[in-house]
Amino acid sequence: MNRFEELLATTKLSDMMNKRDEDKTRNTVLWILAIVGAVAAVAAIAYAVYCFFTPDYLEDFEEDFDDDFDDDFFSSEDEVQ
Repeated sequence: MNRFEELLATTKLSDMMNKRDEDKTRNTVLWILAIVGAVAAVAAIAYAVYCFFTPDYLEDFEEDFDDDFDDDFFSSEDEVQ
């Protein structure tokens, strides 16, 4: 019976050691994923702030030509009655 108890104790000790290794691995992976997620969140917020504060130059450019085009293209002589 003594041998069986030693074998059982060795097996329990081995299981406990493997469990600690697995917990360390899981904990490390969890920390890495948390850091990557935090960096991604900060980058998304920075991009949103950048887009919000960047002026839209295209709208100003298009507005300058809309009025000139409508006035010059049609004249009073070309109107159909």
